[in-house]
Amino acid sequence: MKRGATTQTVARQITPPPGTRSASTLGRVDYEDAFVVDVCEPSALSAEQWMRTILEGAPAAVRLQLLSGWSALGLRVSLSKADRSVLGWQIRTADPDFVLLGAESRLGMPAELLLRRATDRLLFATFVRHENALVRALWAPVVPTHVRMVQELLARVGSDVRS
Repeated sequence: MKRGATTQTVARQITPPPGTRSASTLGRVDYEDAFVVDVCEPSALSAEQWMRTILEGAPAAVRLQLLSGWSALGLRVSLSKADRSVLGWQIRTADPDFVLLGAESRLGMPAELLLRRATDRLLFATFVRHENALVRALWAPVVPTHVRMVQELLARVGSDVRS
C-alpha cells in the first residue's frame, strides 16, 4: 500500500452463523441477517459499549434518520433516560461479549439487534418477526436500505487488519 493511502473498512454481510437465531426472543423470526466487521481490539469495549458506539456514536443526522425510519416501521423506541436502552432499543440481555436489543411494534413487526464480540471482529445481526401481510409487504422494499445503513454504521467502527 502506498504511504498515505487509505482504505475503507467494509462490513461484510454473511450467512448468520449457527446458533445466532437462538439468541432471539421473538419466538419466530421471519427475517434475519448478519454482518461482520474487523476491529483492532474487540475486547477494548463490552458488547453493549460497542453497540452504543455504533448507534449512539453515529453522526446526529444519521441518528435522526435511524429514529425516523424505525418510527415509520412502527417500532417503539424511546429515548427516555428512565429505561435501560441503546438509542431507544431496550436492552433485553447483555454480558461482556453479547448484547441483544429489542423493540416492540405498533404495526406488528417487532425486531431485535444483536452484537457479539469475537477475537478480531464484531458480529451484528438483525431479527424481525412479521405478524401480518401488511408488515411483510412494508419490510421487503426497506431491506436494501437497512443493509446499506448497517454496513455504513459498522464501517465507522471498523479498522483495517493488515498483514
